[in-house]
Amino acid sequence: MEVKKKVPLLNKIAYGVGTGGGCVFNQIAAAFLLNYYTDTALIGAGAIATMFLICRIFDGISDLVMGGIVDKTNTKWGKARPWLILSGPLTLLGIVLLMNVPMGLGESGKLVYAYATYIFMNVIVYTIYGISNTALLPLMSRDHEETTMLATFSAVGNNLIGLVAGMCITPLVLNLGWTKASIILGAVACILILFSGLLNKEIGTEEGGVKRETVPMKEQLPAVLKNKYFYLLLLIGVFSLLMNANAIGAQIYYCNIVLNNPMFMSVLMTAGQLPGLIILFAMPYISKRWSKQMFLLIGAVLLIVGFAVTGFAGENTTMIVVGTVIRSLGAGPLLSAVFALVPDVVEYGYWKFGIRSEGLISSAQSIGSKVGIGLGSALTGWILAGVGYVGGPGAPVTDAVVNAVKFDFSWLGAIIGVVILVIVLMLNVEKYAPEYLKNAEKE
Repeated sequence: MEVKKKVPLLNKIAYGVGTGGGCVFNQIAAAFLLNYYTDTALIGAGAIATMFLICRIFDGISDLVMGGIVDKTNTKWGKARPWLILSGPLTLLGIVLLMNVPMGLGESGKLVYAYATYIFMNVIVYTIYGISNTALLPLMSRDHEETTMLATFSAVGNNLIGLVAGMCITPLVLNLGWTKASIILGAVACILILFSGLLNKEIGTEEGGVKRETVPMKEQLPAVLKNKYFYLLLLIGVFSLLMNANAIGAQIYYCNIVLNNPMFMSVLMTAGQLPGLIILFAMPYISKRWSKQMFLLIGAVLLIVGFAVTGFAGENTTMIVVGTVIRSLGAGPLLSAVFALVPDVVEYGYWKFGIRSEGLISSAQSIGSKVGIGLGSALTGWILAGVGYVGGPGAPVTDAVVNAVKFDFSWLGAIIGVVILVIVLMLNVEKYAPEYLKNAEKE
């Protein structure tokens, strides 16, 4: 096996583009889905929040199953790559189904449709995509610096394409409606994912080339469950995406209800992602000089400060933008360096327990991100339901709703940021790097 294989620039770009393809759905799920259900499909916020929570149970099971499937896959195309290619057209189908609730149905019928399509998209389609895309990273190279660069390109692609998608969704919907907008967004996501899946290759597996030995699930799973960093990856994923999804989910209500300016959403989407994109270019330098954990610590501190500034802002749009920019500078590391740590946790597990499990380790990141996005969106829904929010044109807005939206958009994020900081302090897997990297070179 070519442990020190260098990945060509074009393949790094392709991998970042593929990650960005998945972010199209993330933007819809985190920023627009709850609002679509409450204000367009006219389903109660509490019912949707409960749906988001219930689907998290299926997510955990499906991610572990899919992680095991990737680890057992053995084809001339590789382990993760065939599943990544399959996820492209499925993503197009899932987004279109998700965003087109039949308005002729009663509220119960619409809720059933929402459950069915949300489970299909989030539990099945996004599981196939998320596990295969994350598992592909350590399968493309086992060189420590190369995997860090791959993670950087992935994070840049995720943030850049997410930024463009976030800016475009509101005008697309306002001008074309959800049906046409969902077809366009689904098609873009599909093409970007296929670009990565068709172009990239895994080490030790060329077309018609070498097949690698697989390890039974009954041996892989106990080894992974003994790896403490598997759980820390899962937790940091949950709370980072919970923070992000809750802030973005609350953001659209903040613009609509507190500021009475729906188009300000595009300004905040830019302020919330562009600075995070810029700071990602510092990750290779900070990781090499200090560690990826240090990059995460910087991010956690900036996150807390950014939410605090937003909390003091009230309706001052300048302060809101400043706080959102600082928050973005903190979120960038948290949504990228964790992804970069997956190869470290894989190598640590192989060094410590003698079993390599790219798929199952990747499921921690996938479970964490999906649980985080689901709970973040659900949290916004529960808060709105708790203060009696009613969606739809002309619905009354009480002081309780306004105050709840303000708290949800700011101080709640600062509280979550403190929890993230504590988890990051425990995520010190890189201190074992000399041992597990030496072990990888001897293989």
